[in-house]
Amino acid sequence: GLELFEAGEKRFGTDESIFNQILMARSPAQLRATFQEYYNLTHHDILHAIENEMSGDVKRAYKAIAHSVIDAPAYFAGRLFKSMDGLGTADEDLIRLVVTRSEVDMVEVKAAFEKEFGKTLARMIEGDCKGDYKRALLALIGA
Repeated sequence: GLELFEAGEKRFGTDESIFNQILMARSPAQLRATFQEYYNLTHHDILHAIENEMSGDVKRAYKAIAHSVIDAPAYFAGRLFKSMDGLGTADEDLIRLVVTRSEVDMVEVKAAFEKEFGKTLARMIEGDCKGDYKRALLALIGA
């Protein structure tokens, strides 16, 4: 936590190499502990620091890592929603997300999806997809 603080908010300009070293090398459990220590030092979360200290692709990547570590089900629920929201479906994203989460934490992802978006993941898939594709996705999410 202290290393991140010293590489970001404490100095003029951000030492992205320290953020990179920490975010890429530590396990999710280590990152959660690091983020908690960061909060204890600064009284705001790591997402706030990334928002204020980074920009562009690095900012998006670091926010994705941090969000997925802080609350993986909510992160993946949001990604699933985004893959089906609006005109058309980002099929490659939808398939990748459903397949990769189906045997990991799909029950939690579905609960986070319904809590965040007020409808079930199954209902959204039913409204966005058709035929065998829809049936396969529903089977993978356990609907």
